Amino acid sequence: MSYNPQVIEPKWQKYWDDNDTFRVDAGSSKPKIYILDMFPYPSGAGLHVGHPEGYTATDILCRYKRMSGFAVLHPMGWDAFGLPAERYAMRTGVHPSITTQQNIDTFRRQIKSLGFSYDWSRELATTDPDYVRWTQWIFLQLYKLGLAYQAEVAVNWCPAQNTVLANEEVKDGRYVETGDPVERRLLRQWMLKITAYADRLLEDLEELDWPEGIKAMQRYWIGRSEGADVKFQVDTAGTSEPLSFTIFTTRPDTLFGATYCVLAPEHELVSAITTPDQREAVQAYRSQAAQLSDLQRTELAKTKTGVFTGAYATNPVNRERIPIWIADYVLLSYGTGAVMAVPAHDERDHEFAREFNLPIIAVIEPTRPFDIVQAAYSGDGVAVNSGFLNGLSVAGAKERMLQWLEQHGVGKPRVQYRLRDWLFSRQRYWGEPIPVLHRRDGTIVALPEDALPVLPPPLEDYRPTESGEPPLARAVEWVNTIDPTTGEPAMRETNTMPQWAGSCWYYLRYIDPNNAEALIDPEKERYWMPVDLYVGGAEHAVLHLLYARFWHKVLYDIGVVSSKEPFKRLFNQGMILAFSYRDAQGKYYEPETVVQEDDEFIADGVPVVQQIEKMSKSLLNVVNPDDMIRDFGADSVRLYEMFMGPLDATKPWQISGVAGVRRFLNRSWRVICNDADELDEQRLTADEPDPTLVGILHKTIIRVTDDFENMRFNTAIARLMELVNVITPRPAYPRSVAETFVLLLAPLAPHIAEEMWAKLGHAATLAYEPWPVANPELVKGAIEQQEYPVQINGKLRTRVFAAPQLDQDELLAVVKTDPDVQRFLAKTTIVKEIVVPGRLVNFVVRT
Repeated sequence: MSYNPQVIEPKWQKYWDDNDTFRVDAGSSKPKIYILDMFPYPSGAGLHVGHPEGYTATDILCRYKRMSGFAVLHPMGWDAFGLPAERYAMRTGVHPSITTQQNIDTFRRQIKSLGFSYDWSRELATTDPDYVRWTQWIFLQLYKLGLAYQAEVAVNWCPAQNTVLANEEVKDGRYVETGDPVERRLLRQWMLKITAYADRLLEDLEELDWPEGIKAMQRYWIGRSEGADVKFQVDTAGTSEPLSFTIFTTRPDTLFGATYCVLAPEHELVSAITTPDQREAVQAYRSQAAQLSDLQRTELAKTKTGVFTGAYATNPVNRERIPIWIADYVLLSYGTGAVMAVPAHDERDHEFAREFNLPIIAVIEPTRPFDIVQAAYSGDGVAVNSGFLNGLSVAGAKERMLQWLEQHGVGKPRVQYRLRDWLFSRQRYWGEPIPVLHRRDGTIVALPEDALPVLPPPLEDYRPTESGEPPLARAVEWVNTIDPTTGEPAMRETNTMPQWAGSCWYYLRYIDPNNAEALIDPEKERYWMPVDLYVGGAEHAVLHLLYARFWHKVLYDIGVVSSKEPFKRLFNQGMILAFSYRDAQGKYYEPETVVQEDDEFIADGVPVVQQIEKMSKSLLNVVNPDDMIRDFGADSVRLYEMFMGPLDATKPWQISGVAGVRRFLNRSWRVICNDADELDEQRLTADEPDPTLVGILHKTIIRVTDDFENMRFNTAIARLMELVNVITPRPAYPRSVAETFVLLLAPLAPHIAEEMWAKLGHAATLAYEPWPVANPELVKGAIEQQEYPVQINGKLRTRVFAAPQLDQDELLAVVKTDPDVQRFLAKTTIVKEIVVPGRLVNFVVRT
């Protein structure tokens, strides 16, 4: 008889809720640890089995840390504003205020059903009025500091969503959330001056225990470059109007080697300087470039393309007349939208020069034999063919050229960033209103803090408009208001904040969620911050993570927080994939309809191809955790999510694997209980364990503890499986061994562990029982275990762990005591027993 999770799991979930088991307060004498999940936006689809992977990992770690004597802060909430929630509401025809709450209720139910040990007293949603109040309060601080402003800017406009998007929300010319095409428009928008913090955002990355890939992505996105602005005059012979453009270069020492210039196709000078005979070619090229994304245009492997404008510029250092081209690899959004080209020392410029037969002049002498015609030289050396720079090193030539440019008024040093200010306003309904007023004289004033929160009015028609006017403009009575400072008529701002606003600071509000007087109590903030471990997807590298760091630094500057950075350690879990099945026409089929015939998959009589892909409703491969919990139990789902492989790896979901860990839990149950589901008093003794069992137990404690500390949960589970394989064949063993095993299992499978702990006679929860401590001296008595595959009629059925170097009879005896082997041999007749000592056992049977 096996344990029944459908009875046990709801029982213990209710116990934890009724007793506030995981509630924690600041000020404890215990050491603190703050472990945080990236909170979900509550979509209408609910969770699939890929979502709880990170939640399971953090829950295991939290349970382990509580047992290790830590005060553990582990909260959960909901990223409830924004486009995803609004899109779902429009699809269902139900107001987002209703659908959002319904979706939150679904997510909460699903998360609780997995037994996660969150402190639910701290639950919040970004749509809660109290939370909106403090989000808007932060905006007002940004506004007072001059970090929030309005500007007429070229924006990313998504026609399908009828809203603007931040640069970080666009990839390959499409909205990253939906794949909808994005175009450029000129609109007046609210901006946040994240560029003011560019250096600090860059420098403080070095202090963080984050994946190097995430830090590299942030460094690239910030894109700090030291160099100089240099002014090039356009050769405007025959005209009276002087024209010029500015380039930014990180290599001012190579100015003597500039043999042409390139403008972005969108540059404002292009139309003015293009000669009549080149106008048609230039216009055609500009139209072609407008169809490409920034990524496509700057792809390094792309063949270089461009068109000569017919115009020339004057190189300021040698007065040489050099041609001006346009090329799509130069972007208007980066730098000045113009570059000087030094093909001898820049690979991209070299490829372009070779393509269009432009001059290549070396101005840095290579330190080794080098053919400058065949490739660009980017190494060190001394300046040549460079007038007053000749003989200087690269560093010396840079310094001398910067002095010369300033002396002659044609350039100056500058630091440039790829990072652009954060486009903060959205033309949508479901978001935090921006708390400012527009007076009749055109001035903008911030609302007083006691006027917060400003909530979205209850609009029936909240759909976006094709014109770009925000939906809030429809709420005429709400828009037209009175300035509380002057008593004069004023109009509310109708743009709303992006979804990212609420997620920028939620980790702080968890610490003090019910504070009506302040965003956070300083004493509680000092106790809990920074977040010790933050777990979530790598897709937030330059969105949420960069924005949250920016807001945190502003709050640090005004004394709200005590740490410079919000998240000390970051861990990105891998993605869980699923098998999908499609036919030759691209139609997808439910996995339940697929049968395998030899090496071919068939669905509804049609051959289909099996693929491993991201879980998606459109691919019909979403696995609902509710179904898995119903069929196997929450502990089995938790264990399988962790046992699939390393936490940061991408791996496919297979139901057979869930069944496998369920069998392990059945064996674990039998460590404590007999067939009547009662405590097995006959096997559990008060004796001291023998040295071999003691050694194996203490070695398991050491290994599982180390695995938990390093988030190697898959190997921790394997250690416990080995221990069960050692314990199970024994006719008797001490109660102390069984109790230690239950405590080691508890973080991974808390429901069954709580029930086993109660069976052992303990009245209270094991959530705060001391974590087992190993004695390294006792490990010496352990005998290393070896894995023995067990086959039935040549097919692998299970594996048994036993001592190495067993002879044929000993190995056969141990294998036959294994419960899985006994189950497979039940109702069969053994025809032959094949034992290969040290390797495997194969039973030839007939039924």
